[in-house]
Amino acid sequence: MYQVVPGGTGGTITDTIPKQKRSKDTRPLVGAGIIGLVLVIAAVTAWCYYIASIRKAELLKTQLLDLNKDGYIIRNQGGSIVFRMDFRSGTLDLDSCSKEGEILSCGRTTDRKLNFFIETVQPKDTVQCYRVRWEELVPDIVVEHAMTYKFAHWYGGAVSAIQHWPISISGQQSPKPFITSDIYSNRNEFGGILESYWLSSNATAIKINNSVPFHLGWNDTEKTMYFQARYNDSPFKPNPGEAPCAELSYRVCVGLDVTSIHKYMVRRYFNKPNKVPAEIMFRHPIWSTWALHKTDIDQDRLLMYAANIREHNFNCSQLELDDRYTRRYGDFDFDPVKFPNATAMFQKLKSEGFFVSLWIHPFVNYDSENFHTCVERGLFVREPTGRLPALVRWWNGIGAIVDFTNPEAREWFSQQLRLLRMKYGLSSFKFDAGETNYLPWKFSTRTPIRDPSLFTRRYTEMAIPFNDRAELRSGYQSQNISCFFRPIDRDSVWGYELGLKSLIPTVLTISVLGYQFILPDMIGGNAYLNRTDGSRGLPDRELYIRWLELAAFMPSMQFSIPPWEYDNEVVEIARKYTALHESIVTPRVLELASEVVDTGDPIIRPLWWIATGDETAYKIDSQFLIGDDLMVAPVLEPGKQERDIYLPAGHWKSYKGERYDIKKPLHLTDYPVDLDEIAYFLWV
Repeated sequence: MYQVVPGGTGGTITDTIPKQKRSKDTRPLVGAGIIGLVLVIAAVTAWCYYIASIRKAELLKTQLLDLNKDGYIIRNQGGSIVFRMDFRSGTLDLDSCSKEGEILSCGRTTDRKLNFFIETVQPKDTVQCYRVRWEELVPDIVVEHAMTYKFAHWYGGAVSAIQHWPISISGQQSPKPFITSDIYSNRNEFGGILESYWLSSNATAIKINNSVPFHLGWNDTEKTMYFQARYNDSPFKPNPGEAPCAELSYRVCVGLDVTSIHKYMVRRYFNKPNKVPAEIMFRHPIWSTWALHKTDIDQDRLLMYAANIREHNFNCSQLELDDRYTRRYGDFDFDPVKFPNATAMFQKLKSEGFFVSLWIHPFVNYDSENFHTCVERGLFVREPTGRLPALVRWWNGIGAIVDFTNPEAREWFSQQLRLLRMKYGLSSFKFDAGETNYLPWKFSTRTPIRDPSLFTRRYTEMAIPFNDRAELRSGYQSQNISCFFRPIDRDSVWGYELGLKSLIPTVLTISVLGYQFILPDMIGGNAYLNRTDGSRGLPDRELYIRWLELAAFMPSMQFSIPPWEYDNEVVEIARKYTALHESIVTPRVLELASEVVDTGDPIIRPLWWIATGDETAYKIDSQFLIGDDLMVAPVLEPGKQERDIYLPAGHWKSYKGERYDIKKPLHLTDYPVDLDEIAYFLWV
């Protein structure tokens, strides 16, 4: 199109099209330049972000640990993931993180300030450890980390009513206080022997710091265990004068194999016993009055019980007089009706070679003569204000519990025991109870305690003056107390719930928690009404025999239902296995016991102790080792006179004389084991 510009007939004609063409021709070039510039800027920005992300990724790594905003993972030297922890109480603001040397620290979550750090510690070439701490700065905020347990088999923690080896978790449990409890009466709680320590088959271990207000939960669907620290709605208390700011701190260590990492953790974190209990307690059985006579024990029955032990030609390390020899619970002398001449009775028993121990407990019932005295002197645990004693209910009534954090109360209690021992020539005491669940939910003690289970620790210390022959059923940070620790009472049943099958998993669990002088409760169980497989008020005969055979390979044996309550054949089997215990088991146990003082290594060991790379060995809960050279495989099923046996690689000789020189593990299927036999194998 043309345009005529005014100017007359001979006016100039201007062509505007070339001008428009020039404009259109340059516009793509300008646009391309702008796009190119944007691309260059984007590329530079992306490169900067890439470099920053690489630097941030490197920042968030420390040795074999990778941190992210939601948790962290740990790999082994081969690059495989062996540990994963997720943060459930907050998301880290990674821009607040920095690294200095071997410490990686962060100062914020996405919504608040905190103190968080992971410090790498390499104590030895074969072990890599990480100190982790998440500390809240605002009161009453819960700290929770979730450990994935699907990568391996896990062991440790606490004894439980239904005991499996390795740990078998079912259902869901919101985090609850990780404190000692009587699992006979509270079967869904944690047991009376407990430590915040877990160990896995992939050579990883975690130890929660003792200062943590620690709660434990789990979710089997998610395959996670919840490690939580909190003060609200909890029996844990902050230190006096401190705000209730929760801190979850722990150490995770990774080693070459499960045995070596456990040895490292025990040497580093557990107390060791300072001596070995009296040799005779390992060598000869303890005889208790409980399962046979319950609370109906009296002077005539005790003397008859002792006479029967001698008549049937059994040895006795200690005769244990159980509940109830006093008129009222909390008295410290004998009921004159049931024991009309206790002094003469003890003189007679001593002349016949019997050492006698007494059942004891931390309760003083309100009708005891000592109750008023202890109230006046302030010797009891008190209600939260500290003005009045706190009444508690236990299995033998209502009373108060002695405050073992109070030096005066400790001395009063110890004095009662010393007077009893001096007056009657007693050898020691069986310290019953001591679990935290017998304390009120809210309470006060003379010396404030932030962790309720420290009360268990204070109670176990009362056994120290008598520890050559003493017996305890609860323990928390108590590995250095050199006496026998007894798992909670067993029912006279075959199964995993406080029955025969629970014994090996329970003993192995106690062992990895650092308690090595183990008394595996009474042979045949307690014969409680409605909790007994059998008739005539006695455990099933076959169950009793299989229990007896297993007990013969434990560090110490304890009879309560005597074998002569059955028949002559059972008596002969009992003689056979008490003799075998003395000749074969005791020498090994005593040798290992002397090593425990230095190493803390278990006396009773799982099969993986000598077969660390063997997946099958990680799951076996019906066999065990005494040291490294004696493997035991009892029959634990009713009606069976055979069992499958798993032999780790090595040179073994069976109790029948068979030799197995094997370079890889061997399964012995339907190996015959008669009713009067227990299968065991010696390393040649």
